[in-house]
Order: sequence, then C-alpha cells, then structure tokens
Amino acid sequence: MNEPVTIIPFADLLLVFIPAAAVIGILHTWSLNWHNTIYAIGRMLIQLLLIGYFLNYIFESNNASITISILALMMVAASWIGLRTIQGKRQVLFKFAFLAILGGGGLTLLIVTQFVLKLSPWYTPRYMIPLAGMIFASSMNGVSLAAERLKAELDREVKYSEAKGIALKAALIPITNSLFAVGLVSLPGMMTGQILSGISPLIAVRYQIMVMCMIFGAVGLSSSAFLVLVKSKIK
Repeated sequence: MNEPVTIIPFADLLLVFIPAAAVIGILHTWSLNWHNTIYAIGRMLIQLLLIGYFLNYIFESNNASITISILALMMVAASWIGLRTIQGKRQVLFKFAFLAILGGGGLTLLIVTQFVLKLSPWYTPRYMIPLAGMIFASSMNGVSLAAERLKAELDREVKYSEAKGIALKAALIPITNSLFAVGLVSLPGMMTGQILSGISPLIAVRYQIMVMCMIFGAVGLSSSAFLVLVKSKIK
C-alpha cells in the first residue's frame, strides 16, 4: 500500500466546520455558552496553523539544541499544567511534578527513540518532538489525576500508604481503558493517520503497539514517581 496522501484544499476543509456550526447553533438555541465554543475553535485554528509553520521550520533546521530546548519547554509546561487541580500547592509541588515527568516520561522517550526506533541522528526532530509530545502529555495527565486523587484521599484522612495506591489506580484508568478498547472500539490517531497516508495496516499496528506501551509506561512511571516524591508535601 503506497497510495499518495490526499491533500485537503482549504476550500474543502471549510466543509468540516458544518457539524461544528450546527453544534454552536444548538448551544445558542438552548441558551448555553456558545461564545466560549467559538473562542475555543478559533484558538484551535490559530494554534494549529502556528505550530504547523513552526514545526516545518524545526524539522528543516534539524538542530539538536533547538530540539532539546523544545523538550525542556514541554516538560516545564506539562509539569505546571498537570498541577492545576491543586492550585493551593501548585508552586510547592512543581519541582516534584517536573522530576516525575522527567524521570518517567524521559526514560520512556529514551527507550522508544534510541532503542526501538534507533533514530539517526539521535535528536531527529520529525520523530523526537511528536513522540515527546505524546509521552509528556500522557505523563502530565497521569500526574494530574494522581495529585488530585491523592489529595482527596488524604483530606478524607486515608493513610498515605493506602491513598497513594488509590491515586495510582485512578491515574491509570484512562490508559487502561484505552488498552482494552484499542482495535475494538477505536483506531487511535497515530494508526489512523498512518493508514490514511497509505502505510500498510500491519506496519501501522506495530507503531500503535509502541505508542500504547510507551503511554502506559510514561503514565505509570511518572504518576508513581510523583506520588512517592510528594509524600510529605501534599498533606
């Protein structure tokens, strides 16, 4: 299967906004916050167009220092956003979230890029940045769920040893559900994108197995590391 990728003209791309416009119409009719939806869609358009041009520049530059800087920025942003569920202790816990994401996400990224894909050069931006995005975003969500649930359990005066187990289980629920559903309920984005680009489903499956395992590992490692690091700070 080496079919050419279908290029979507901007004029045709506008058609996909018809269902979105219908939803906005329903929100307006039901007197719900339709203005926020328009803002969200507009922001999505601007962000994706900007990142498209930015990534094109990064991929062409093929510069190790730029790639490392982007990875560092990703981890900082993920660490800060991941703690939004516990605003009162956000600054105190930031360094623990960063270390957890660096350890769990960074280790997973290292294994995937250097030992599974064997990138050459090792920092190849076309692979490194998208994979890092998936890994750090997953770690961020795991840390966020773990932090929120741990605090909730401690507020209920549950012992830390028990609370951290409950929190880790909560952090793993989304990815565990995805593991059960993949191939039956859903064809994940990466696999779908590869198939649409003409790659054989058998090859796309291998990449998706890699992605599912790396996300599960990143979430589990980052969440558990965070729960251990914050033992004396989140109470």
